[in-house]
Amino acid sequence: MVIALVLFLTLIAFTALNAARIVLTLYALTLGAPASSVGVLGGMFYLFPLLLSWPIGALADRIGSRRLLLAGAVTGTGAMLLPYFVGAIGAFYAAAALSGLSIAFYHVTLQNLVGVMSAPERRARNFSNFSLAGAATTFVGPLVAGFSIDHLGYAIASLVIVALSASTLIVLPLGWRLLPAANRAAAAAAERGNVPADPRVWHMLVASAMVQLGTDLFQFYIPIYGHEIGLSASAIGSILASFAVAAFVVRIFLPPLVKHAAPERVLMYSFYAGAVGFAMVPFLHNVAFLCAASFMFGLGMGCGTPLTVMLMFNRSSEGRSGRTLGIRLTTTNAVRVLGPIVFGAVGTAFGVPPVFWINAGIMAATGFMSRRGAGRL
Repeated sequence: MVIALVLFLTLIAFTALNAARIVLTLYALTLGAPASSVGVLGGMFYLFPLLLSWPIGALADRIGSRRLLLAGAVTGTGAMLLPYFVGAIGAFYAAAALSGLSIAFYHVTLQNLVGVMSAPERRARNFSNFSLAGAATTFVGPLVAGFSIDHLGYAIASLVIVALSASTLIVLPLGWRLLPAANRAAAAAAERGNVPADPRVWHMLVASAMVQLGTDLFQFYIPIYGHEIGLSASAIGSILASFAVAAFVVRIFLPPLVKHAAPERVLMYSFYAGAVGFAMVPFLHNVAFLCAASFMFGLGMGCGTPLTVMLMFNRSSEGRSGRTLGIRLTTTNAVRVLGPIVFGAVGTAFGVPPVFWINAGIMAATGFMSRRGAGRL
C-alpha cells in the first residue's frame, strides 16, 4: 500500500510540475519574453531543489517522510495561483520557484520511500515502477497543459494545475498511518561523513547529471522551437508526449535489459540515441517527424535516471539513503538551474538550432567516454 501511495503522489506532483513548466513557458513567450528571460524562468523551477535536496534527504533520514510530503502538497497547490491572478513575468518566476520547492520536498522523500519500503528482491522492480510513473507524467503533463491552454486559456490552465495538486491534500491524510517513522538510530549513526566515499557513487553522479542536462534541455527547448516555427500548443504537447511514451516503453523493459547487458553499456547507447534525437530536431518542421525525433531521444534517455537511482540507493550506507539520494538530486538540479540559463543566452545570441547541435555533441561525447566502462563488463 505504501508503494501505491508513493506512485500516486509521484503521478500528481510531477504531472503538475510538467504542466506548469509548459504553461509558464508558453505564457511568457506569448507576453513577449525573450529566450534569456524564459531561460531564467526554466532555471527557477530547480532553484529550491538545488539548495534543499541534500538537507531534505538528511531530514528524511531523521524525521521520516510525513511532514515533508505534507509540505510538498501545500506548496505545490499554492504555486500556480500566482499566474492566475497576475499575468506578469515576475509572478511566473515566483510560481516556478514555489513549484520547485514542492518538488524539493517530494522528490528525494518519495525516492527514499521506494528504497526503504522495498524488500531487496523487489527493489529493482519498484524503482522501475517509480520511474515509469515519472515517465507517465512527462506524457500527461504536456497534454494537460497544451489542451488546457488551447481550450481554456492560460489563466484557467493555471487553475487546472492547482486543482490537480490539491488532490494530494485529500489523499495524503488517508495514507498517513501507512508511512514509516524515521530510523533515528541508523540516521544518528550515519551523521559522520556527510559526503559519500564510494567512487562508484561519484561516477553515477556524473552520469545522472549528463542524463538530466540532455532531458531537461530537450523538454525546455522543444516549446521554444515549436513556437518559433508556428506550431500550436497541442502540437508541441504531442511532441513532448512522444518523448514520454518512449521513456515509458524503455523503462518497462529495463529490468530484463540490465540482466543481459552491463549498466554502463546501456548508458553508452542511451547517450548515442540522445545525440541522434537532439541533432535531428533543427532539420525538421513536420509534427510527425518531430514526434519521431522526440521518440528516439526518449528511448535513449529514458533508462538513465532509474539506473542511477537504483545504484546509488544500493551503495548507500544504512540510515544515509535519503542523504545520498539528496546529493544526487543536488547535482542534477545544479544542472537544471544552470543549463536553461546558459543555453537560454546561447539561444538568444545564436538562435535555437545551435542549442540542439551543441547538446547533441555533449550527448555523443558522454557516450564516447562511457565506452571504457562498457568495454570492461
